[in-house]
Amino acid sequence: MQNPIVQEFMNITKLCNMGQSGREKGMPLPGFEKNPQGAPETIALPAPDPSAFPAVDVAQAIQQRESVRDYSHVPMTMGELSLLLWCTQGIKRVIPNIVALRNVPSAGARNAFETFLLVNNVEGLESGLYKYAALDHALLKLASGGNLAQEYALACDEQDHVKNGNVSFFWTAVPDRMTWSYAERGYRYLFIDAGHVCQNLYLTAEKLGLGVCAIGHFDDDRLNSMLGLDGVSQFAVYAATVGKKEED
Repeated sequence: MQNPIVQEFMNITKLCNMGQSGREKGMPLPGFEKNPQGAPETIALPAPDPSAFPAVDVAQAIQQRESVRDYSHVPMTMGELSLLLWCTQGIKRVIPNIVALRNVPSAGARNAFETFLLVNNVEGLESGLYKYAALDHALLKLASGGNLAQEYALACDEQDHVKNGNVSFFWTAVPDRMTWSYAERGYRYLFIDAGHVCQNLYLTAEKLGLGVCAIGHFDDDRLNSMLGLDGVSQFAVYAATVGKKEED
């Protein structure tokens, strides 16, 4: 008897496809994660623990949510960063060779996004560029030194909150994960899914008393190059800064 999850995905694909999907072409299922080649330094994150922070009513979090561009100089804790990553792209369960279920909705549970982080002010972390390894709930250190914050701010049309925030999130898409099920229509779902991810960031930040500002305006070629992406098989889609709110 066929796995009911597999059957459900196949039924959705038949209804929504345009053209021929990678699955229909007999292509192998893309991996659940795409990490850099080589052996970057790996930094374990503390286990995500929502109970370690004040309880916030969901309706209250939605009502209070707003974009914040001015941040204090208070460092973010590793526990706060861990929860932000877990709530936006954390993996809840892996069904081998089928799907990795994450904490955000995604078309067909294809979850095509990877998370890069520009760290400016987090306790226990050197300032620099990192990637979130979701399967291990860990960070991969990619670069440090120089004036990375200034460079990424320039790539984001000189938006100063990239330099002033504790952390900037950069979400990149691996389209093959989505087109494997949905062919050309999968590109539409990438941008829908990006909204789910960023909304979770906003709501989690409200729980932690942090401010967020989403960024959709950036130099695609420049940002992709800085992240080490070719802009075709993987490319930047969305970004957001996060920081401690200034005292009123």
